Amino acid sequence: MPQKVNMRTRSKAPLFETLLDHAKRKVISFHTPGHKNGRGIDKRLRSFTGKNLYHMDVTVFPEVDSLHDPTGPIKKAQELMAKAYGVSHSLFLVNGSTVGNTAMFLSACKPGDSVIVSRNSHKSIMAGIILSGVWPIWIQPKIDQNLDIIFDSSPEQILEALEKYPEAKAVFVTSPTYNGVATNLTKIAEICHERGKILLVDEAHGPHLKFHEDLPISAVDTGADLCVQSTHKILSAMSQGSVLHFNSKLLDINRVKKVVSMLQTTSPNYITLASLDLARLQALEHGRQMLGRVLKAAEYARKNINHLQKFSCFTRQEILRLGYDLDTSKLTINVTRSGFSGYQIEDILTKEYNIQVDCADLFNLIAIMGIGSEKSDVVALVNALSDIEKKYTGHQQNWALQIPSLATEMVLMPRDVFLSGKTKRVPINKSVGFISAQTLTPYPPGIPVLIPGERITKEICEYLTEMSAKDIRISGQETDTLRTIKVVAS
Repeated sequence: MPQKVNMRTRSKAPLFETLLDHAKRKVISFHTPGHKNGRGIDKRLRSFTGKNLYHMDVTVFPEVDSLHDPTGPIKKAQELMAKAYGVSHSLFLVNGSTVGNTAMFLSACKPGDSVIVSRNSHKSIMAGIILSGVWPIWIQPKIDQNLDIIFDSSPEQILEALEKYPEAKAVFVTSPTYNGVATNLTKIAEICHERGKILLVDEAHGPHLKFHEDLPISAVDTGADLCVQSTHKILSAMSQGSVLHFNSKLLDINRVKKVVSMLQTTSPNYITLASLDLARLQALEHGRQMLGRVLKAAEYARKNINHLQKFSCFTRQEILRLGYDLDTSKLTINVTRSGFSGYQIEDILTKEYNIQVDCADLFNLIAIMGIGSEKSDVVALVNALSDIEKKYTGHQQNWALQIPSLATEMVLMPRDVFLSGKTKRVPINKSVGFISAQTLTPYPPGIPVLIPGERITKEICEYLTEMSAKDIRISGQETDTLRTIKVVAS
């Protein structure tokens, strides 16, 4: 279970307090941004938000510090974040965990290195793979057709991949997944470090795990070398506010800092940065209590949804029996017994009940709870689902969650294909044997079935044709209908 946070690391929020003091002085602005303390903001927006917020929207000057060379309140805020999570260094990110994933590849690898990575990782890793010039070694994701979800890599899969590809420089793991399913990171870290491999973890959905004992262990407590967290997803930071944690003997922190600086804007939003500072303080002082209420409300929802006839939520006990763990604040609501797709139920919830879930696919809704969630929210959700199953009657569907074999042949480095202009289009049914020059990702299940540099197989062609016939849009297609595939021209 997660280690308890040392409460002596409590502190004020130096960056927020600096910004607040500056805003209260009503300084005359001759710096960016151009709205000048909100005076230039459209009246409709300003009347809704109020004007005080815009006095904190500043740019880089000595008083508020620089994200790219912090020596003042930003430096202090990042140090306090590192103490809160028990790591060596924490770096604030203002472009979400997307920039963190890219930074991890560029920090850990050199062009030509290979990285073991599960195929169901977030699409942002392709930016890291292309920019760093690495060879991806893909692990086929596990599918559970009883639960209609996809699992990330297990320790056994990581071990098997490292034994088969001992030249791999690093291992990239996503935990928890979108569904809140967490793999055994402690064992994976042991496997990696016994072999001198770098462990990179996308923990975008787990910034809160550190702060409650009834949640899966966080990557920061398992020995991960680099770990990115979306503080805005579950804790109280503003959107795009994320953190990259460093705790490695295998990597150079100065290189990591240079990479992060290279990838981030020179005009960061200071309100987002201040919210990261406050989210850390709030999690330390009130996180356990607030998350306890969230988990209790989530269990209320899970229990009552499982009493419905047409909807269900899997439990932590079910996931533990499969060798994984579950962040129970995530509600994966299976809709298959309703006769409707997740998309259809999502649409009904939005239009008729004023409820918006985070994600939907053919089989499930994903309702993400955060530190601001209340029991009244889940009561409304449960009542809406109960009402829907009484009012609507769907038709039995024969859908099945499945993907083709994705252990395909990597012929060319993704970066080389991405940068090359030598491409052409061929019909899907004539593309077998060609090398893909694009990324194609059907939703569901949201896993790329082709990436640049891969050999196109007959199985993948048939899968894409079937998805297209079902009017399932393939992310990455460049036309309204998927008839052709962009390939490398000889």
